[in-house]
Amino acid sequence: MNVLTPSPELLAPCGSLTMLQTALDFGADAVYAGQPRYSLRVRNNDFGKEENLAEGIRRVHQAGKKFYLVSNLIPHNAKIRTFIADMIPIIALQPDALIMSDPGLMLMVRERWPEQPIHLSVQANTVNYASARFWASVGIQRIILSRELSLDEIAEIRQECPDMELEVFIHGALCIAYSGRCLLSGYFNHRDPNQGTCTNSCRWNYSLKPGESETSGQNCQSSVAPQEFYLEEAERPGQLMPIEEDEHGTYILNSKDLRALEHVAKLTAIGVNSFKIEGRTKSPYYVARTCQTYRQAIDDAVAGRDLDPGLLRQLEGLANRGYTAGFYERHPDQTYQNYLRGHSKSERSLYVGDLVGYEADGWARVTVRNRFSLGDRLEIIHPSGNLDVPVTELHSLEGRPQATAPGSGYTVCLPLPTGYAGAFLARYLEEEVPPTENCGSPS
Repeated sequence: MNVLTPSPELLAPCGSLTMLQTALDFGADAVYAGQPRYSLRVRNNDFGKEENLAEGIRRVHQAGKKFYLVSNLIPHNAKIRTFIADMIPIIALQPDALIMSDPGLMLMVRERWPEQPIHLSVQANTVNYASARFWASVGIQRIILSRELSLDEIAEIRQECPDMELEVFIHGALCIAYSGRCLLSGYFNHRDPNQGTCTNSCRWNYSLKPGESETSGQNCQSSVAPQEFYLEEAERPGQLMPIEEDEHGTYILNSKDLRALEHVAKLTAIGVNSFKIEGRTKSPYYVARTCQTYRQAIDDAVAGRDLDPGLLRQLEGLANRGYTAGFYERHPDQTYQNYLRGHSKSERSLYVGDLVGYEADGWARVTVRNRFSLGDRLEIIHPSGNLDVPVTELHSLEGRPQATAPGSGYTVCLPLPTGYAGAFLARYLEEEVPPTENCGSPS
């Protein structure tokens, strides 16, 4: 009898109840959300309200899945003094685990709630099996490994720590600092990333100042000429990396986004317990796309099927800063950086609307997020599978024909297949639209 590889957990981000429900609908096994006062995501977080947190945990448990609460900031004394009082009503809601990084806060939880499971945050920078053994010795149930590890290093940690649950990031933004321990934001505008208020200073545009070169002239006067700039690392002489600049600036600190889809099978075979998607401040559309894509990749890996190359294309439908596989396989350093832009850009398709329901005449009612027009081709993204459709007709809620859905703030109607309420719509950006890759129903 063939024994299937155990299926790793697909863990999705949520900053709102809408994102949470989207994650459940599109195949996530678990979700994570942060407490604004004690996590590293203060902005775009609806779970500061206890009633929202209670409702989120209720929904997740009703679906038979898990809810992890992030309390991973590096606290100063002021937050230590209020921690236990703030946590009493939260622990009563029964989150499946707390994601933590500070040993002092962990000790306080252990003393007050000894049965509460704790997962070690990536902020703790676990990069070796000796550290993993230490955390196991103090009762940590799961370690979220640092993003800086290779496949071989993860395999060695698994071999040396067979009973420890291991979690890794497989998709989302990367930080130039070691697993997020950055000081740039705090330096520039006094908003500390380690207290949850990062302003992504690494993605700002930094203007280049031309160098000066002296040229001989009459009376030994100097003239200034602009110079080209290159970076050269001391141990790699001759490997010159140009600093490029456009009308917006240059982005020498800006990392590409992680996309480890091609490593799902190997990480599954290693025995990683949980695959984590980054993005608590992203949109429900982002959650739908990533969960749907990685759900199929995980299911294929568990069943012994090869990776569907079409899944890589699905992720091009998301705004991104360029993709990299991170440190899972070693590459030249410049492949991790995106020197050309600090903003996200989609190369395949653009999120344009939400299919919120159907009118009496059967036409779909769409809340517009971005502009689309007659003649465009749309992709319907739904938990039951995806579908390509042309935009052949379009009218306002009042029934007036129109050529274009102007953009955010409008609602329009168009003829779309029934049964797709709650779907996301994306407009293809290419003239040549490939055959639809149907992600299928999430299991």
